[in-house]
Amino acid sequence: MLIPVISVVGRSNCGKTTYLEKLIAEMKRRGYKVATIKHDVHGFDIDKPGKDTWRHAQAGADIVCISSPWKMAMIKKVEQEMLLDEVVARIDGVDIIFTEGYKRESKQKIEVFRRAACDAPLCGKDEVLAVASDTHLYEGVPHFSLDDAAPMADFLEKQVLRK
Repeated sequence: MLIPVISVVGRSNCGKTTYLEKLIAEMKRRGYKVATIKHDVHGFDIDKPGKDTWRHAQAGADIVCISSPWKMAMIKKVEQEMLLDEVVARIDGVDIIFTEGYKRESKQKIEVFRRAACDAPLCGKDEVLAVASDTHLYEGVPHFSLDDAAPMADFLEKQVLRK
């Protein structure tokens, strides 16, 4: 069974991360296992300079893993950016995957929009599954409050998780 992937998208500083935090917490409260994938067009580094894993990577390791009784992380050097589906294929054991970003991918999207921070929506009406906003954007598209993620979780349970 394919794990559903929902991309949380929106313009910069519209509140994607804040809303996604609320949605993740609500889904976890309901007993779901949740994965997230953050798209970073600028590149990133999760190793701290001087730490062992950073030193391993600096020495030339192509894959660096760190494992403890509570979590595991893997950093793999790639020749080019992996497609979202390639990243998703490496995730298992969860009920739903949320991405932050990946606005150009063809996954179902929730747009986060705040009037004070955004001039215009990122996506058109036909591109979104739902909208989390402080204003109504589109007729015929489910809209939800930015303050309470429970109604969005209800919607995702009905429309995505229990098809």
